[in-house]
Amino acid sequence: MTSLPSASLYERIADDVLRRVVAGELRPGQRLPPVRLAARTWGVNLNTVSRAYALLAERGVLETRAGGGTVVAAAQDDARHWGADPVAEARAERLRSTIGGPVLVALGLGFSATEVEAAVATQLARWRPAPEDGSVSPAGEGAALSSQSPAISSGVVRFVGSHDLSLELLAGRVRASLGDGAGLHVTVSGSLGGLFALAHGAADVAGCHLRDPETGDDNLPFVRRVLPGESLLLVTLAHREQGLIVARGNPKGVEGVADLERAGVAFVNRQRGSGTRVLLDELLHEAGVAATHVSGYGREEATHLAVAGAVASGGADVGLGIRAAARAFGLDFVPLARERFELVMRPAVALLPTVRAMLDVLASPDFQAAVHSLGGYDTSQTGQVRST
Repeated sequence: MTSLPSASLYERIADDVLRRVVAGELRPGQRLPPVRLAARTWGVNLNTVSRAYALLAERGVLETRAGGGTVVAAAQDDARHWGADPVAEARAERLRSTIGGPVLVALGLGFSATEVEAAVATQLARWRPAPEDGSVSPAGEGAALSSQSPAISSGVVRFVGSHDLSLELLAGRVRASLGDGAGLHVTVSGSLGGLFALAHGAADVAGCHLRDPETGDDNLPFVRRVLPGESLLLVTLAHREQGLIVARGNPKGVEGVADLERAGVAFVNRQRGSGTRVLLDELLHEAGVAATHVSGYGREEATHLAVAGAVASGGADVGLGIRAAARAFGLDFVPLARERFELVMRPAVALLPTVRAMLDVLASPDFQAAVHSLGGYDTSQTGQVRST
């Protein structure tokens, strides 16, 4: 038998039941213990339990059924009667109270709202499970675009390409600007995958960071090869640092790609077609290191955060990725390269409301400050446009 504190017993019982409903431990239609049994369990009198159940019934969380006892209420569709689903409202309130405290603490410590937003976006991206198809945000409902028809009736723009943490912030800002039903549907497929998707009409915007070793230029040579003769716009998302992500303190003493062929150094790679994989192969070639000599070269992850997670968990000693991913997991970072991440699109797509909103976000000093707060980003050229 569990004894509860004497003050506001029925409210405490109600809160406990509500917590279990919000957490999904009690499902719609599930019957609660009879008042007499619940009273014995909580160590209170019958009236206290009855008041707790009545309070939750008033809020629409519970309902009493003839011959069926007290059960968790199902979500109600009749908004005129209920106003809103009480369980959904309770979940929302619990979420607000859960994250509200840490946010206030961060603000009280002197961090700006922009810095807090960037930190939350990073952690959300870190813990979001990656779907098998590589999609990292809801697709919404929209007709597929072809390369000949850029009209998007749903307001959803399909982004396909390389992974970057700033995309979390960008997609969130665009969605907030346009409201529900519009925004970016982000699919991670690597830089080359994004360009091929754009060429075949499977994407509206491609994201890439590909350094051409012959010219030293970022992206433009690859765009011209994959989409020859097309008039295209390249919009700078940001410049960012790429380097080796290692455990805190760098216990294996990894200082460059030449160390990847040392015995006892386990590497984790990015997937084929990603700009990071292309960069790695170029760096290995320059260092005279054969890929076959790198333990773990064949182990592939789809995102920078997945690479950092593998290092953080001890599954690998080192991986190539962006500084922001290392920071998200509290890992050390050995910088190797600076690269330009660009958004590639056709001029007609740039006129669409969702893309115009995206370009407005990129030009916002507040957004640029948020990206800079992620770590390892230079936003001095964010929003700049060049063309093929």
